[in-house]
Amino acid sequence: METGEECGSPGLHEFCAAHADRLLADVLIASDGPRNGAARPTVFMGSRGAFNFTMTVDLRKGGHHSGNWGGLLANPGVILANALASMVDARGRILVDGWRSEPMSDSVRAAIATLDVGRDPGDPVIDTDWGEPDLSPAERVFGTNTFEVLAFETGNPRHPVNAVPPRAVAHGHLRLVVGTDVDDLLPALRRHLDAHGYRMVVLEAAGVAMRPTRLDPEHPWARWIVDSVEQTSNGSVAVLPNLGGSLPNDVFADLLGLPTIWIPHSYPGCSQHAPDEHALASTCREALGIMAGVWWDLGAGVTPSGLPVPDRTS
Repeated sequence: METGEECGSPGLHEFCAAHADRLLADVLIASDGPRNGAARPTVFMGSRGAFNFTMTVDLRKGGHHSGNWGGLLANPGVILANALASMVDARGRILVDGWRSEPMSDSVRAAIATLDVGRDPGDPVIDTDWGEPDLSPAERVFGTNTFEVLAFETGNPRHPVNAVPPRAVAHGHLRLVVGTDVDDLLPALRRHLDAHGYRMVVLEAAGVAMRPTRLDPEHPWARWIVDSVEQTSNGSVAVLPNLGGSLPNDVFADLLGLPTIWIPHSYPGCSQHAPDEHALASTCREALGIMAGVWWDLGAGVTPSGLPVPDRTS
């Protein structure tokens, strides 16, 4: 049992590397995350990676009266705000070389074209003019890299005073798809900031970066699982080349070399990570049937190493 996903699953890579010979398998079939929509069964074959970091501008000890020293002392909050503005434009488009994702393959683009996002009751209203231009909303969350400022602080926001603050800190977060060089993310940002005159910004990685993974939607095991779920649910299945969120899936896909297929049973409006995180009874009920169907088909022994999924409609 591993419980460290939210901080990058420290130790999981080392454990699986040490026991790789005992973990040999044909496929990983797992469950986590939300469906594409509450009423539509979903299968995804990987996940976006995640990279967290901090940016700090620490210029001096203590604040100084803004009347006596304003205009004479550099403001770390202003410096950091401008550094961030050099990294992402006013509509959320990434500007750092090495952080932008590679073009999607035809099979990935075709799979994403069938997906809807933000259609369930309670979902937030999508800002259609936000993010990478010329991409659909589904392509922005499943097919490309996105950068978020998670928190920004300078001075004392709860009790502001008329002083030039000494320090500013921002916490950043990049979600990334396959094709992005994870090991070069922090060096690429360092090069970008130095080139734009922000050498005073100190960078530090926060936790372990999760690497992106993606199994081609046309992979035999992916098609096998989709066929099985479609037979059980009597309807179409949303096929995601990768989840928009992040998992330590590279342990299984890259380190152990397994095709990975995930069948999620939550839904987008589940308030994930919030105090009222919840699940729908209807989705859980359907999930029991879907997974029973998958195990039934596996037990029949007709897998991608043999024959197609048996026809259970009769």
